[in-house]
Amino acid sequence: MALSDVDVQKQIKHMMAFIEQEANEKSEEIDAKAEEEFNIEKGRLVQTQRLKIMDYYEKKEKQIEQQKKIQLSTIRNQARLEVLRARDDLISALLRDAKLRLSRIVQDPVAYQELLDRLVLQALLRLLEPVMIVRCRPQDLPLVEVAVRKAVPIYMMVSQKRVEVQIDQEVHLPVHTAGGVEVYSNNEKIKVSNTLESRLALSAQEKMPEIRRVLFGDNANRKFFM
Repeated sequence: MALSDVDVQKQIKHMMAFIEQEANEKSEEIDAKAEEEFNIEKGRLVQTQRLKIMDYYEKKEKQIEQQKKIQLSTIRNQARLEVLRARDDLISALLRDAKLRLSRIVQDPVAYQELLDRLVLQALLRLLEPVMIVRCRPQDLPLVEVAVRKAVPIYMMVSQKRVEVQIDQEVHLPVHTAGGVEVYSNNEKIKVSNTLESRLALSAQEKMPEIRRVLFGDNANRKFFM
């Protein structure tokens, strides 16, 4: 039985509707799959970027922490150096004050003569040369001559040796020095310095640990004490 044109048109429309439905379903399936893949890729990208950001800020935080440690160490070192400089300045000021006090002794002729007597005799006994040259400030020449006259017999009695002591009349210690004497061997290769500055420096060196302890207390880092 032959199909009429109407029947043919119906079948064609039915087939077209079926094809369109299949196409729509396939399109929806493709869209859903694409959306799923998009969401997966988006999630992956987001997670990757999140990890990168976390890693970046973690490294940044470590860098900042390291910089803070370096800055703190630098500040501590600077503060320690400032403290050490302040301590050295204080000790230098004390030594300058001590030197000024020496000038007061020199201004007292009696006290200074007694001091020169001891300094000259001590220098002679330390040098122990048959011929010795004494140098002093030009203004101290009369006092040193007296000190040498006193020291020679004591020296010979103690050392059981004869000695010739010359007072240098041409070469002197600088006028602005605190005082005291320098004693040389005859060839001037050996010297004993008994100036007030040298005695002060020697005393300060010997007493420095005690001076620091009195001024600043015991050193916390020091484990052994004499």
